[in-house]
Amino acid sequence: MIEEKKTYTFLIAGVPYKIKTSHNDAMMQELIEFVNNRMNQSMAASKNGSFQNAAVLTAMNIAEELILLKKKANHELEKLEVKTLALYQDLENAKKIPK
Repeated sequence: MIEEKKTYTFLIAGVPYKIKTSHNDAMMQELIEFVNNRMNQSMAASKNGSFQNAAVLTAMNIAEELILLKKKANHELEKLEVKTLALYQDLENAKKIPK
Protein backbone atom coordinates (compact mmCIF):
# COMPACT_ATOMS: atom_id res chain seq x y z
CA MET A 1 0.00 0.00 0.00
CA ILE A 2 1.44 3.36 -1.04
CA GLU A 3 1.14 6.04 1.60
CA GLU A 4 -0.23 9.37 0.46
CA LYS A 5 2.24 12.23 0.73
CA LYS A 6 1.31 15.61 2.10
CA THR A 7 3.08 18.93 1.59
CA TYR A 8 4.13 20.88 4.67
CA THR A 9 5.30 24.48 4.76
CA PHE A 10 7.26 25.55 7.83
CA LEU A 11 10.00 27.81 9.16
CA ILE A 12 13.39 26.78 10.51
CA ALA A 13 15.23 29.66 12.18
CA GLY A 14 12.94 32.03 10.32
CA VAL A 15 13.66 30.54 6.87
CA PRO A 16 10.67 29.08 5.00
CA TYR A 17 10.79 25.48 3.73
CA LYS A 18 8.39 23.18 1.95
CA ILE A 19 8.59 19.40 2.10
CA LYS A 20 6.46 16.56 0.77
CA THR A 21 6.33 13.53 3.05
CA SER A 22 4.20 10.61 4.17
CA HIS A 23 4.74 11.52 7.84
CA ASN A 24 1.65 12.52 9.79
CA ASP A 25 1.07 15.98 11.27
CA ALA A 26 2.26 15.01 14.76
CA MET A 27 5.53 13.57 13.48
CA MET A 28 6.19 16.58 11.27
CA GLN A 29 5.50 18.94 14.16
CA GLU A 30 7.95 17.01 16.34
CA LEU A 31 10.63 17.08 13.62
CA ILE A 32 10.15 20.78 12.94
CA GLU A 33 10.31 21.69 16.62
CA PHE A 34 13.39 19.51 17.15
CA VAL A 35 15.34 21.00 14.25
CA ASN A 36 14.15 24.54 14.97
CA ASN A 37 15.23 24.29 18.62
CA ARG A 38 18.63 22.91 17.62
CA MET A 39 19.09 25.61 14.99
CA ASN A 40 18.17 28.34 17.47
CA GLN A 41 20.68 26.94 19.96
CA SER A 42 23.37 26.86 17.26
CA MET A 43 22.52 30.39 16.10
CA ALA A 44 22.89 31.63 19.68
CA ALA A 45 26.22 29.80 20.08
CA SER A 46 27.57 30.95 16.71
CA LYS A 47 29.94 33.92 17.03
CA ASN A 48 28.86 35.55 13.79
CA GLY A 49 25.23 34.34 13.77
CA SER A 50 25.64 32.88 10.29
CA PHE A 51 22.73 30.67 9.23
CA GLN A 52 25.12 28.43 7.29
CA ASN A 53 27.46 27.97 10.27
CA ALA A 54 24.50 27.26 12.53
CA ALA A 55 23.15 24.68 10.06
CA VAL A 56 26.50 22.87 9.92
CA LEU A 57 26.87 23.00 13.71
CA THR A 58 23.33 21.65 14.10
CA ALA A 59 24.01 18.85 11.62
CA MET A 60 27.25 17.94 13.41
CA ASN A 61 25.52 17.87 16.80
CA ILE A 62 22.67 15.69 15.51
CA ALA A 63 25.14 13.40 13.70
CA GLU A 64 27.19 13.03 16.90
CA GLU A 65 24.07 12.14 18.86
CA LEU A 66 22.97 9.61 16.23
CA ILE A 67 26.39 7.94 16.03
CA LEU A 68 26.66 7.68 19.83
CA LEU A 69 23.14 6.21 20.05
CA LYS A 70 23.97 3.68 17.31
CA LYS A 71 27.15 2.64 19.12
CA LYS A 72 25.25 2.27 22.39
CA ALA A 73 22.50 0.25 20.69
CA ASN A 74 25.07 -2.03 19.04
CA HIS A 75 26.83 -2.52 22.37
CA GLU A 76 23.53 -3.46 24.02
CA LEU A 77 22.75 -5.88 21.17
CA GLU A 78 26.14 -7.52 21.59
CA LYS A 79 25.48 -7.97 25.32
CA LEU A 80 22.09 -9.53 24.53
CA GLU A 81 23.70 -11.88 22.01
CA VAL A 82 26.21 -13.06 24.62
CA LYS A 83 23.42 -13.65 27.17
CA THR A 84 21.27 -15.43 24.57
CA LEU A 85 24.13 -17.72 23.60
CA ALA A 86 24.81 -18.52 27.27
CA LEU A 87 21.14 -19.35 27.85
CA TYR A 88 21.07 -21.50 24.74
CA GLN A 89 24.13 -23.40 25.89
CA ASP A 90 22.59 -23.88 29.36
CA LEU A 91 19.44 -25.30 27.75
CA GLU A 92 21.45 -27.63 25.52
CA ASN A 93 23.49 -28.83 28.51
CA ALA A 94 20.31 -29.38 30.54
CA LYS A 95 18.97 -31.65 27.78
CA LYS A 96 22.07 -33.85 28.06
CA ILE A 97 21.73 -34.46 31.81
CA PRO A 98 20.15 -37.91 32.40
CA LYS A 99 16.99 -37.94 34.49
